[in-house]
Amino acid sequence: MAFASMESGDDDAPLTEINMVPLIDVMLVLLIIFIVTAPLLTHAVKVDLPKASSSVNQTRPENVQLAIDASSQVFWNGEPVDTAGLAERLKAISALQPQPEMHIRAERTTPYEKVAQVMSDAARLGVLRIGFITDPSGAR
Repeated sequence: MAFASMESGDDDAPLTEINMVPLIDVMLVLLIIFIVTAPLLTHAVKVDLPKASSSVNQTRPENVQLAIDASSQVFWNGEPVDTAGLAERLKAISALQPQPEMHIRAERTTPYEKVAQVMSDAARLGVLRIGFITDPSGAR
């Protein structure tokens, strides 16, 4: 494809120069698009968040420590109990006023079925204040 030349030389020779104007036009359009969209991508809303401080929840003496190990053995304040003994003790604390809190601590590998069964028995027998004890330092 031949282009016309302003020179009076060889008219049959093809034009070997590259026209840079369309390339510059495309680059300027892209630059304008990036200049317009860049502030939109980094836009943030300033929110004045409330400040709060928390302290470790102090355990009151009126609580029951219920532990369940990986082999599904239940411990009531450190001593092992069977299912019948657990039911008797749960009935006894449900009758107390004010009712003590029952803190459940289970090992990581304890079957969930056992934890759910203990919670179900406690709720069925009238224990209303149940909490879980976790180890925040052991979080992954």
